[in-house]
Amino acid sequence: MLLRRSFIIGATALLLAASPAAVFAQAFDLSPNPPSRLHAEKVDAIAALLPADFDYAKDGVLSIAIAAGAPPISTYATDGATVVGFDPDLGRLVGEVLGLEVEIVPIAWIDWPLGLSSSKYDAVISNVGVTEERKEKFDFSTYRKGLHGFYVKADSPITSIKEPKDIAGLRIITASGTNQERITLEWDRINQEAGLAPVEIQYYDDDAASDLAIASGRADVELNPNGPLAYKAALTGNTKLVGTISSGWPNPAEVGVTTRKDSGLAKPFTAAINHLIETGTYAELLEQWNLTPEGVEQSQTNPPGLPKP
Repeated sequence: MLLRRSFIIGATALLLAASPAAVFAQAFDLSPNPPSRLHAEKVDAIAALLPADFDYAKDGVLSIAIAAGAPPISTYATDGATVVGFDPDLGRLVGEVLGLEVEIVPIAWIDWPLGLSSSKYDAVISNVGVTEERKEKFDFSTYRKGLHGFYVKADSPITSIKEPKDIAGLRIITASGTNQERITLEWDRINQEAGLAPVEIQYYDDDAASDLAIASGRADVELNPNGPLAYKAALTGNTKLVGTISSGWPNPAEVGVTTRKDSGLAKPFTAAINHLIETGTYAELLEQWNLTPEGVEQSQTNPPGLPKP
């Protein structure tokens, strides 16, 4: 987490005004309380959907856990402490619609299931994909499409990745235990059954190591959530997008605000997000963080998720 935080703060500080990447990055205000932050009014009818007997982790406050470290989805502000980005902004907007003060709780992503189950916080907004397995323990209010991107070195001869055969024989960076790893393994299985060369999957603990692997030629491609990789590509100019894929391949997939099963929060959260969609605030937020392609037309409570393995 510290490495990722240092990357964003340090890289932003070193931008050159004449650089196209600098122009892109300056469109993101990473200050703790930017004047451009969007706001919403309380909607009494939606607030009334909140369960009267819900036991909040902190009295009178909606605690939302977010793993900061993947801008523009979430990162640390220039003060090194405040979490900013699309996900925290959405959480704050939902809280405003519901008339609740919001506290953002920084976490390590791997810790969210236990922390939510043990009531350390009330909800998680941190790029959590909807799956049938997760739905057994948690409720979801969808708010963004799950979209992954294939990124290569800027001068790489690889120009397009659309189907399994396009990754045959490549060295691919991805994250262990994720949908993108599942897709990579399945595409590799299809390729090997067709007699094509196997892929080499590489795993790294932080962004700096994966960046170095791509830059040095030790890896050919990184497949991970598109938003953060698009941000990094525009910021540095060192990588380029050569393809995207649904995180639920071969099915569409969405990520959702995650709450404890049957806690009663999913219904008001879904209603609040749909209100933001209807008023246009949601579209403004997507545009503000350069995530318009990942927008959903409607928030759904517990839609069909990715099937169990």
